Amino acid sequence: MNSRRDSTDGPEDVDATFAEIVAGLEREGVGKQAFLDEVEPDEGDEAEPSRPVRPEGQPAVATADDDPDAYPDSDSDDPNDHYVPPDPPPLPALRPGTIAALLLILLGVVLLLFPGLFGLTGAIGTPLALIVMCSGAGWLILRMRNTPPPDSGWDDGAVL
Repeated sequence: MNSRRDSTDGPEDVDATFAEIVAGLEREGVGKQAFLDEVEPDEGDEAEPSRPVRPEGQPAVATADDDPDAYPDSDSDDPNDHYVPPDPPPLPALRPGTIAALLLILLGVVLLLFPGLFGLTGAIGTPLALIVMCSGAGWLILRMRNTPPPDSGWDDGAVL
């Protein structure tokens, strides 16, 4: 039941095939640059240390170690030096329709918790309270804007 022995889509000797692939890559010179970068120059040799080279022959991307002045703020020793976000903009004023919908939801909660205040029993007050709360939530949903704010300008970014 071993499907590996019966398989014909791969080489019979995986180790020999792997050794052939590695030998082919070594003949092409793959991996030699990384070895040359790790070799230290002789003491008498005052040439610049070699930089890693991309396979296309272009120099590799510079890092902070290559040019210490490239990132002057990265070595800040001040523990209090951190990002302070700006104050958020104020909330917009509530419109009368929004206030009325919120009052409906509040009335529904009061009616649900204390139906006796309105002279109702729990059997009548509970469904009525749920209807009032759902009406207030529905009114809020229907009042939601689906357009950008009037002061957003011509470039309003992605609209979902």
